[in-house]
Amino acid sequence: MTIDDVTAIASQALFTIIKTAAPLLLVSLCVGLIVSIFQTVTSIQEQTLTFVPKILSIFLTLMLLGHWMMNNMTSYMTMLWNNFSLYIR
Repeated sequence: MTIDDVTAIASQALFTIIKTAAPLLLVSLCVGLIVSIFQTVTSIQEQTLTFVPKILSIFLTLMLLGHWMMNNMTSYMTMLWNNFSLYIR
């Protein structure tokens, strides 16, 4: 196994992580921004106000995209296990 193989595996792993986590992070970011704008407009300075909408939006996103996220992770792990004999040389 060469340095190029390790670099390729690490690159694919990072890309899979970013691709899988991006929907949750983007939804959380958008909901936090909307709640922050609402807090600014209404002059409500409660720090815990963003917690419940973020949790609900992340839960809903997981329900909608969980299957796709699991397929991404599963296909990456399947690719690693299928090429395992190449890696142990």
